[in-house]
Amino acid sequence: MDDGQRDDPPRRAGATRKIPTRFPVYPTAQPPQIWRVPRSAAIAAILLAAAAPLRSADDIPPRFNQVEIRPTTSSIFIGTVTMTMPPFVRRDTVFSSTYMAQVFPYFFWNESGRIWIVVPADKIRRVVQGEAVDFTGRGISESGDERKIDGRATPTGPSGGRIRVRVFVSRRIFLAFDTTYVLEGAAPAPVTPTRSR
Repeated sequence: MDDGQRDDPPRRAGATRKIPTRFPVYPTAQPPQIWRVPRSAAIAAILLAAAAPLRSADDIPPRFNQVEIRPTTSSIFIGTVTMTMPPFVRRDTVFSSTYMAQVFPYFFWNESGRIWIVVPADKIRRVVQGEAVDFTGRGISESGDERKIDGRATPTGPSGGRIRVRVFVSRRIFLAFDTTYVLEGAAPAPVTPTRSR
């Protein structure tokens, strides 16, 4: 029986186009131009850090090229040890020289050899500014015995200061030497110009 009504459901009114999702579930990848700048900055920082050691000792004043350490004496038991060293010569951040240790009255314990003291460039610059710094080093006797060395240098002026050195003869036993140092490479005193006749 036809009552005039449709068997299929009525169609919805309005547009039939699908509306794209407004907020995507997964964000799109950022264009390369956005993160390329930070990457370039990171590469520049790495290159600068790598270049820093190349200039580590380039700007150290010439007066540090040669350093004299005055002879010094340390007491042991019923005797003394006198340490004598020629001027230290700097090569980059290493100061090297030879040494002679004279033991009185036990002369058969006398010792000689080579000595190296390491002072990083940043510490040398601190000495230039008048600051005290610690250092390390080592010595090797002519018989092959190795000596650990550490110490502290305290400037008292632009051309010298006080220095304390500890020379380890074993893990726990060391000799302490207190003396002074002089920068032999310091600029000479100004010369008064002569008048031309």
